[in-house]
Amino acid sequence: MTASLIPLPERIRPRRLSDVIGQQHLLGEHGPLRQAVDQGRLPSIIFWGPPGVGKTTLALLLAEAVDRPLISLSAISAGVKDIRDVIGQGGEQAGLLAPPVVFIDEIHRFNKSQQDALLAAVEKGKITLIGATTENPSFEVNSALLSRCQVYTLHGLSREELIAVVERALTLDTELKNRSIVLREPDALLQLSGGDARKLLNLLELIVDTQPVDADVVITNDLVLQSAQQNIVRYDKSGDQHYDIVSAFIKSMRGSDPDAALYWMARMIKGGEDPVFIARRMLILASEDIGNANPNALLLAGECFRAVQAIGYPECRIILGQTVVYLATSPKSNSTYLAINAALDLAEKTAELPVPMHLRNAPTRLMKEQGYGVGYKYAHDFAGNFVQQEFLPERLQGTIFYQAGDNPRERETAKAMSDKWQNFKKK
Repeated sequence: MTASLIPLPERIRPRRLSDVIGQQHLLGEHGPLRQAVDQGRLPSIIFWGPPGVGKTTLALLLAEAVDRPLISLSAISAGVKDIRDVIGQGGEQAGLLAPPVVFIDEIHRFNKSQQDALLAAVEKGKITLIGATTENPSFEVNSALLSRCQVYTLHGLSREELIAVVERALTLDTELKNRSIVLREPDALLQLSGGDARKLLNLLELIVDTQPVDADVVITNDLVLQSAQQNIVRYDKSGDQHYDIVSAFIKSMRGSDPDAALYWMARMIKGGEDPVFIARRMLILASEDIGNANPNALLLAGECFRAVQAIGYPECRIILGQTVVYLATSPKSNSTYLAINAALDLAEKTAELPVPMHLRNAPTRLMKEQGYGVGYKYAHDFAGNFVQQEFLPERLQGTIFYQAGDNPRERETAKAMSDKWQNFKKK
């Protein structure tokens, strides 16, 4: 393969750790990776960071720096057999050579059984694992495996660092350095690449390739936009940008701003997000952030979810828009969200408490003779279908989880409940 057929990001991939641009918090003089390499050791690592910031490059260079063989797998294509083969290779080398470094790109895509297989190999020293992920590893990586790895966050490249990447390519690449290329206006180039160095270099190469071979290339914003043909919406469904925009979407609805909520949803739609995902997030918000302040919000969100599944895009955008506006303009309350969380917390701490005898099921004569169900008062036998009796274990009597929210509907409910319970329940 000639150099010109190899993509530019690969042609100028750093060959030494000192060539890496960015990530100085890890690679600087006192950085943990620099210190580890200087000491000739390499722990198992999870690299977490947005696309195009050097996760793969660092894995390659770290293995080389400590003179260890490297085996690469992609979590997208690797199956269980591939994992077993790699672990087998590591086992054969253990005791003879330092264990191989196994690099797994997009490790968050491995299921639990695959991650468990890696865990055993890491524990036994058969392999040193380097995993790369754009997802928060706290949510996506097995906690047992995570505890045996050092997690290092890779930062997005700054404007100055991205420009340095371009200048390095123009200076070092065998194809580009023989051309007359001037970077006059970097803004469009940086914006379209979205902070992804790989995209940046691919776009740079595209721009140069669209110009006559014997012509001077002056990179301006207009040239970049003309070559790229259209603005690229910066929305990565598999990375941190995904979660940032989803977060902005949810917080805008929670904050009762329909305009901002519509905007962030439009960003998701334009970025190719699955409308079902958007509808699912609204279904959660309808209960978590609106709840009993407006129970109809949950009903509408549920119908939106079903409608989106039934008709798909583009027509479902109308239903999504209607639901977003309704949820954003609804009164808000998280009272039931707080109540269930408090109940779950206490239930975990008091799982040993027995069910009061009057609430126990008594399907047999023996149970009835032992007092099961004795003293239970059937609410429908009393006026208003209500009777004051204790339903919590004795030690928890008087505990209150649900505190009505400050909105008309819940205030009305709270008054009705207060009139019924009077002083029976005390905080």
